[in-house]
Amino acid sequence: MALTKKQIKQLRALAHHENPLVQIGKNDITDNVVKQAAETINKRELIKCQVMDGAGFDAAECAEKLAGQIGAQIVQVIGNRFVLYRKSTRPDVEHIRLVRD
Repeated sequence: MALTKKQIKQLRALAHHENPLVQIGKNDITDNVVKQAAETINKRELIKCQVMDGAGFDAAECAEKLAGQIGAQIVQVIGNRFVLYRKSTRPDVEHIRLVRD
């Protein structure tokens, strides 16, 4: 399911005050980074990631690659940070209620 413009706007607002929970360094996206991102997004549904200085790639490339590996959708890419969203399958998580058009 693709996100609508209103839903993206809502998710961007929710992510604005969050700190990056996943950091990607010069080793690119390793198995540990994928595992950490998958666990974190399953608990929170919305995560902010940061590409560290010295990495040989930009945030847009990392966002595409990581989102594809964990089945998430890219909400936003700004500078060296990006935001990903995926609805959690866990029943004990407070789910984000997306607006409807």
